[in-house]
Amino acid sequence: MRPQNRALVLFFLLMSLSLIAQTVTFSISEKNLKPGDRGFIRATLEIPADRKQSVDPNDNPYFVLEAEHPDLEIATLTLPKPTKVVSETEWQYYPRVTLSLPFRVRANARPGEKSVRALMSYNLCYESGMCDPPEDAEGTLRFVILAPATAPQPEELPTSVTQLAEDEPAITDELSPVTAPETAAADAPAEATPPPRSAAWQEIIKYMLFALLGGLILNITPCVLPILPIRIMAIVNQAQKDRSKVFRHVMVYTIGVLISFSVLAGIFIGIQAAGQSAGWGTQNQNPYFQVALLSIVFVFALSLLGIFEISAPGMNAASKATAKGGYSGSFFGGIFAFLMAISCTGPFLGVALPFALRMPPTLIMLFFLMIGLGFASPFILIGMFPKALRIVPKPGDWMVLFKELMGFVLLYLVYTMLKTTLALTSGLYLANVIFYLLIVGFAVWLYGKFVRFEYSRATQWIFSILPLVIIIAASWYYLPLKDKHIDQQTVIPVGSEMLQSPHAPEGWYVFSPQLHTRLISEGKSVFLDVGAEWCKNCKTNEKTVLFTKDIMQDFAAKGVVLLKGDFTKNDPVLLDWIKSHERLGVPFNALYIPGEEPVVFPELLSKNMIRDALAKVPN
Repeated sequence: MRPQNRALVLFFLLMSLSLIAQTVTFSISEKNLKPGDRGFIRATLEIPADRKQSVDPNDNPYFVLEAEHPDLEIATLTLPKPTKVVSETEWQYYPRVTLSLPFRVRANARPGEKSVRALMSYNLCYESGMCDPPEDAEGTLRFVILAPATAPQPEELPTSVTQLAEDEPAITDELSPVTAPETAAADAPAEATPPPRSAAWQEIIKYMLFALLGGLILNITPCVLPILPIRIMAIVNQAQKDRSKVFRHVMVYTIGVLISFSVLAGIFIGIQAAGQSAGWGTQNQNPYFQVALLSIVFVFALSLLGIFEISAPGMNAASKATAKGGYSGSFFGGIFAFLMAISCTGPFLGVALPFALRMPPTLIMLFFLMIGLGFASPFILIGMFPKALRIVPKPGDWMVLFKELMGFVLLYLVYTMLKTTLALTSGLYLANVIFYLLIVGFAVWLYGKFVRFEYSRATQWIFSILPLVIIIAASWYYLPLKDKHIDQQTVIPVGSEMLQSPHAPEGWYVFSPQLHTRLISEGKSVFLDVGAEWCKNCKTNEKTVLFTKDIMQDFAAKGVVLLKGDFTKNDPVLLDWIKSHERLGVPFNALYIPGEEPVVFPELLSKNMIRDALAKVPN
């Protein structure tokens, strides 16, 4: 087996081991029944040692057993005695629990072989308080209704396990709330049919595939597309020198990508473990993050424009880099591609991310690695099938021109990030950042001029260390945020007051929960757009759909009130609102019609989507 195939097999094996679901077995107390006979449908849940089933006995939507059959009258489920009573509103079950659903065979039931489908829903939690997503398990139970010797007299179906126990002592001894778990666990395997795959398995696999596809799509987003040609050019260069190294380079690139995504997953796992609320895109609300990212992009742009080339002191850059194969360049190329991608990751995976962040840590890590694998998959395919490089033009003078053009593209990205920095801070801090970038440019120019093979090793070492010292000193002096650097002049909605949004055309008002509630109570339909200055997809939605003249006219024709939320800076109210709709970041768009479920839109909008939703608004 080829090395790359072994790696893929190992990866998917680990994925399979991570998707181990809880064991649920189903059984029925009697398989041969006559009209009027009573019995139980049981479901026994084996709970892992590190989890428990917590239940509020007064409100129990996530721990139920349901069944339905035309020949059976199903009674009300009563919870068994808990393993531990924490409080009046919390019962705990572990290491196993059995739910018993009482039934009676109808008097008019027709004889013959029958089957009933049972559904158990449960929601396991960890000691930390974090919980797995709610899961469902289904089982099909077969039984036989016998022809009655005499017609049974109709009688009232018991309303609970307790009443049934009072009427049927024999069954009570077998299935009392105290002993039911142990008894059911003992006989369930002999009577139960093998349980089908849990619906949660299907959901997990679906979202993992969604993550893989989302990672692939990231390559064509505005965040990543400008830097893809840079990586393609590097692969072309390596291919012309030694095609056998192409696969190694793309694997090193992939490792850089996967390590980056695993670090990001670790951050979210840590936030989850600390019990804090994480929102996707919140890293873009941090001015330090913006400055760090734009500084990296700025340095890459200067490199593409020929200001400097990366080399090590005392080495002949031309021969030594070729001998080493440039693997470090491929590795850091993967990290750089990741840094450019994270701003677009949330929008394209917004539906799946809330689900992923409710999963256990192992599956969170796997989810982000699947994003990384999808992100690196085009390069992996090139590595596995080097002949695909034939479609790439051969190197020539055009590459120098193209490289410099890409340098200007990266400078444009720096400009957009500077605009975001201004939105997060103030003009005074932006001036500091611009002067800091000039110092960074001077430092890397020194590096490029003197760290070259024609200079002595001592000179090269001096001008490798000196630029680094200059950059650190400039960061220490110019970049710390102070009170005067934060612009306090922001529009804050007061209660249900309608204020014109400064981030949208006339007719859009600043969102607040109080205003939204007031408008809905008045019978008005509401459209909410939550975006941010750093969100490229938000800007695309607004420019091409939401703020266009024809869509604004469509909103007005239906009498829809337009609300705008600004998520550029940290806003706990907006974050809680977004998360209440099972989303985790921006762009967030929803249409609210009084008396109807809200229409939550995908991250990228079209005019037809908006018009189809507006058709539901009454005239």
